[in-house]
Amino acid sequence: MVRRWSPGEIGPPVGQYSHLASVPASAELLFISGQIGALPDGSLAGPGAAEQAAQIYANIGALLAAAGSGPAHLVRLFTMVAGREHLADSRRGRDATFADWFPDGDWPAHSLIVVDALAAPEILVEVEAVAVVPAP
Repeated sequence: MVRRWSPGEIGPPVGQYSHLASVPASAELLFISGQIGALPDGSLAGPGAAEQAAQIYANIGALLAAAGSGPAHLVRLFTMVAGREHLADSRRGRDATFADWFPDGDWPAHSLIVVDALAAPEILVEVEAVAVVPAP
């Protein structure tokens, strides 16, 4: 349903993402608000970016499932990291999930920015997502 690719006419992606992603006109899009590394009780999964990122992807997986979708239907991700010093750990927290969700390297489109801060000082990573809900 989601078509992802990186054409050879430009340089290859410099990370785990595809340059392009498209969905058929008949698809229902699902917009997932920015997720932080919060556990079901509202507390953060940990003080570090790796723990928070891992929880973010667990939360996104749960939201996709609740909507009748799944990781294969992700079209785009947008990641915000509070400070360059947290980049490596945020990627480390993401990598195990990406290996499970995209074992063939067919990653969604993905942008990442480093920001000064997020909604609260203890929040180090936030991720938004766009997915497709498959027709029943």
